[in-house]
Formats: sequence, C-alpha cells, structure tokens
Amino acid sequence: MITFEEAFKIVMESVFETKTETIPFTDSCDRILDEDIRSDIDMPSFNRSAVDGYACQRIDINNELEVIEVIPAGKKPMQIVRKNQCSKIMTGAIVPDGCDVVFMVEESKNFSNGKIRFTGTDIKLNISVKGEDVRTGDVVLKKGKLIQPQDVAVMASVGHTKVNVKKKPKVGIISTGDELIDPSGIPAISQIRNSNAYQLNAQVTRAGGTGIEYGIAPDNENITYEMIKKAIHECDIVIITGGVSMGDFDFVPGVLERAGVKILFDRVNVQPGKPTTFGVHSKTIVFGLPGNPVSSFIQFEMLVRPLINRMMGYIWISSEQKLPLAKNYERKSVDRLGLIPVYINKDMEVVPVDFHGSAHITALSYTDGVITMKPGIRSLKKGEIVNVRQI
Repeated sequence: MITFEEAFKIVMESVFETKTETIPFTDSCDRILDEDIRSDIDMPSFNRSAVDGYACQRIDINNELEVIEVIPAGKKPMQIVRKNQCSKIMTGAIVPDGCDVVFMVEESKNFSNGKIRFTGTDIKLNISVKGEDVRTGDVVLKKGKLIQPQDVAVMASVGHTKVNVKKKPKVGIISTGDELIDPSGIPAISQIRNSNAYQLNAQVTRAGGTGIEYGIAPDNENITYEMIKKAIHECDIVIITGGVSMGDFDFVPGVLERAGVKILFDRVNVQPGKPTTFGVHSKTIVFGLPGNPVSSFIQFEMLVRPLINRMMGYIWISSEQKLPLAKNYERKSVDRLGLIPVYINKDMEVVPVDFHGSAHITALSYTDGVITMKPGIRSLKKGEIVNVRQI
C-alpha cells in the first residue's frame, strides 16, 4: 500500500498528451487551446472616442468652439479639426485629425450661435489610443488555456475563426458485479441500481473528456476480460468500478494483468478509496476504482480529473478555501489519510457531512468539498482552520 502522494505522482508521471484537432472557434468553449493565438491587428485599430462628446485640441478647450461635423461610429471623419473648432463624436467613432481630447456632452454648453463650450473642471483624455490594448502580433491567448466565453470573443476580435484544440480523451466506463441493474429497473433483494457509470460519465464530461459506457460486467472473469480488452483498444482511459477489493469475485486486477495492463499500484493509504488500482497498457491508462459510489466519486476527483486535464495540456488546480470548523469532529480509524466530505454553512463555517460510509451516495449531493486528516490524527476542534478542497 502506498501513500496518496505517491499514488498521485505515479498517475501524473504516466500522462501522455492527446492529439490536436482544428474546430470552428464558435465550438471551442471549454476546450483546451493547443496554440498561441496572435492578433492580426492593433486594438483599437484607430484612435477611438471613449464617450459621446466633442473632439477638439486641448489648447482650445476653454474657448467657444465651432462644430464642423458629426462623426458616428463606423464612419470616417471628413474634416480636420483646426483652431477653435470641434467635431461632435459618438462613442467608438474615429477621433479626427487635429484632436487630442474629447469632452463629454454632459460637460458642454450650447450657445444660440451654434457654438459650444466645455463646462467641466477636470479635463480627461477620453480617447482610446490606437494599439493601447493589443499590438499586431501580440499573443492574446496562450497555449494550454481553458477556453472560456470571453476567449471566444477575443478570437472573434482577432479574426481567428479556426482554432487548434486538444482532442478530448475517450474514457471507457465499465461497472462490475451481478448485483447491478439498470437505473430504470426495480432492484430485487440483493440488487442495486448502477449509479457509478452515470456518475463517472458526468464527472468525465465535467473534466473535459468523452465518456463511453460499456455496460455492466457480470461476475464472470472471461466476459469481464473481453469487455476490458475492447475498452482498452478503443479508449485513452478505462475506468472499472468494483471488483478491486478482496472478495471471492474481486478478480479485476488479475483480469487487467491478463489483458496486458502493467499494474503500478493496487492499494492507497486513503479513506475512502483504499482499493484503488492503477495501471498502464501501451497508450491506454487504466483505473480500477472501488465499487462504492462515494469512494469512486472522490478518487475520480483526486486522481482521474487531474490526469484528464493534464492529458490535454491543462493543469487544473482545484479551488480551495481556508475556513473554520463549525463543530468538533472525530473519526474512528486513524491509520489512513482521511478525505472527509463537508459543506459550508451560511456563516462560512465548515460542517462535516452526516456520512454513513462509502455507499452513502446521497450525502454527496450536499457536499461542497473535502477536508483531509493526516494518518494518526483522530479529531479536529471547533474553530480550527481547515483547508476545503472543492469537488
């Protein structure tokens, strides 16, 4: 059995990156950028008015000014502004030659002779200077970035309509056990609905991968072998839940070795999730996660999600908060690293979830994250600052 830190290191050292594909920029949100994107223009591409107002020479701003034209956004100025002249200008329009300041409409007075005058006290430039945001050739988005909606706008602004992104890893999901049935069925005595496959598929999607469900493998070694072999052939990652503990029908590790998987660890000193198995097969990475849904959920978040992100060239860092514990907490077993599901109350205090064990899946629906308790630590005191890792 190895520590969680050792397990994480082994998993990350086994990463291989997925290939690249080119897609329309409009479809790129939540994908991982696989190129530097550079601007093909200066931004702004001209001296642009930041307000609705009047463009003039600063030296004339306290004089009565003749309005020589009106400049709407999208139209080129037709006149050069000279001494004691100005142009009425709209936000976003090109500042005409001869002007070095724009004052707002709200800071102007109109005279009966058609002239106007600045009435403000604080003279502001109110001009967005050509290239002040971005110069031609500047990198506006860096390789390895998780593309967000605002990045799609950036790509539109620099005319980058086809974008190179990392391919989503294909993640095969296999649930094991004769006791499992489809969620649409009514469980008989000793049966349970298969929640793991759907939970993991949703987690894979959130992590940026593409989940492929291979169904339920019965407690039959040969059938399980054939399902695992097929998934390994077709996927970048394979996740098997159940069959990795010490029961008579927990033969997944042996089946993995038979399928050519080199197992790098099969026990982790963590609770929940001790019987977590990890191995590699050529260009496929294989996880054997515990069958209990809480264990599989947490181990996915701790080990598989960072791996999926790293495969796409993205280093995902979980959001963490340091907050006080709302009440005393004590655990029964202290020999393993404890991963304790918690929620954050309205007073921004951390409350351990009422948690009855690794099969208590409904407890996770109200969980904001997990806190860790090192081996040997039995209790935490009310008010103690703990680190909450969001899941």
